[in-house]
Amino acid sequence: MYYADYLSQATISQPYALMDLDDTLFQTKRKLPATDKVLICASVNKQGEPLSFFTQKQASFFHWLSAHTTLIPITARDTTEIQRVKLPFDDFKVLTHGAVILDKDNQPNHAWQTHIKQKLKAEQTTLRTIARLLDDINGFESSLLGKTALSITPHTENFDGENLTVYLAVKHNQKKHHVLETLAERLMYELPDGFYVHHNANNLAVLPDFVHKRHAVYFLMQNHFIKERPVFGFGDSLADLPFLRLLDWYGTPNKGQLHDNIGQLLWESDHE
Repeated sequence: MYYADYLSQATISQPYALMDLDDTLFQTKRKLPATDKVLICASVNKQGEPLSFFTQKQASFFHWLSAHTTLIPITARDTTEIQRVKLPFDDFKVLTHGAVILDKDNQPNHAWQTHIKQKLKAEQTTLRTIARLLDDINGFESSLLGKTALSITPHTENFDGENLTVYLAVKHNQKKHHVLETLAERLMYELPDGFYVHHNANNLAVLPDFVHKRHAVYFLMQNHFIKERPVFGFGDSLADLPFLRLLDWYGTPNKGQLHDNIGQLLWESDHE
């Protein structure tokens, strides 16, 4: 069958586009080159002030995706943080590293939330133990630097009226990314079984294995996506790669952790 014959017979299905947000679709102003003069606000801070921005190319890309795909954000942002993104998302939303799925009516997906709630309740004590470990490490680092080194924040979500810690977020207050990289390597040996570390620049997260974008995306694909519709997506982080590999096609911005690692692998391959 030739393509023209296919077009005459087929009903063309609109693709699903799965999109990481921060540093994939938009970014803070400090991450943009000074040559980008026209910026479009994409998200605001807690005070309602512009925080993250589209370039003109990114805004055009978002407009095209919104018009021609079913666009679904796949983000580490939680249910509070997503409200500060000033963009129209009218379908599913995967939030909090995959711990939360909101349906098209902006309500939690019951089946997924029941599954995650049951698992999280069993890990609350362990998450508190890991938080104490991080506090101890922070005390040691702070004594060396003479100031508080790390900001450690438990991220919680409400599951049927019950607030549960989902993961622990760590930032370096002086934005010394190499300190977090060293911490990530240390935690690989000190965390209990069933937990992993996600690190990208000045963001480090300690999460239970069952909280992952990949798991939430797989759930949606198996239970809510129409199998005949194409699925593609984009992400900037190594932590995005597991969910991206589920898709028919995927890509990454030309600046970011994933792109840098691909470039390094290609360089090493060329110089073997």
